[in-house]
Amino acid sequence: MPTSTTFQSQGVALDAWHFPAVDDRLATPAGRPCVVMAHGFAGTKDCGLESFGENLAAAGLDVLAFDYRGFGASAGEPRQVISLSGQVEDYQAALRTAAQLPGVDPDRLVLWGVSMSGGLVLEVAAGRTDIAAVIALTPLVTSNPDKPAPAAPLTAPDQGLPTNRAATTARLLAQGIRDKRAAAAGRARVLLPAVGRPGEVALLNLPGTYDDYASIAGPTWRNEVNASIAIEAMRHRPNRFAKGLRVPILFQIADFDRCVSVGAAVKAAVQARAQIRHYPCDHFDVYPGKPWHESISEHQVRFLTGVLTPAAVPA
Repeated sequence: MPTSTTFQSQGVALDAWHFPAVDDRLATPAGRPCVVMAHGFAGTKDCGLESFGENLAAAGLDVLAFDYRGFGASAGEPRQVISLSGQVEDYQAALRTAAQLPGVDPDRLVLWGVSMSGGLVLEVAAGRTDIAAVIALTPLVTSNPDKPAPAAPLTAPDQGLPTNRAATTARLLAQGIRDKRAAAAGRARVLLPAVGRPGEVALLNLPGTYDDYASIAGPTWRNEVNASIAIEAMRHRPNRFAKGLRVPILFQIADFDRCVSVGAAVKAAVQARAQIRHYPCDHFDVYPGKPWHESISEHQVRFLTGVLTPAAVPA
């Protein structure tokens, strides 16, 4: 079982789980590697991250899983507001905390992200020398690193649009503009459902996504998020960091993913010279209780133990 802990990110107390490594099989004289993980779009650590953390800890890695500011058990106001730059800083603060955990090697940290955070970890890893590996699970990345994504809800840009999609998108973006104006004026933010059913104004509203998200939702999760993230996400381009990364990277891609662009993920993985694993499944099929969770978790363990196992000492 993980232990609860807190750490500071720009003066905000973030809540985290620490999964201590069960043994020292991956330790060097400097200590053990540590994985830092956070959830994806509007997610909280109690939405399926525990199983990933436990499996990695059982393989000899420490794990620090945390909630972003304003989400889950973490502090921060306003609540349920995604700031991508703020989440990057939260990852950086979590890395600083992980480096100070007892028995952890501060120069062998691992970044782990899923969905939206699967793109964020590429940005967080850029320019650092203490990152030993990166895992990007079903990552949300821009299809063209030089051009923002088209105006649409956070669904795969290479999927066909339902007949009501244009009207739903227009309503979503109108709410996003209202939210940006409210933020600038210091008023209460405009919140919308993170997931909804087809035709509903929500950031994710493809058939089945509401039930899929609800199936992994933990007790701290709330189905609402700032409307302006629909606009901010269009301008976020983590692909641009892929070429500059010089660490072992694992991209795990759901080939039938309807929530992120599969083509964009493959392109970013190639640019990052990553190991790529493909799975014949959809976006939410990677979580505990879903068909591909065990294989995906096993491949994460295999990848990290392969790149982090200490070299044999010559006789």
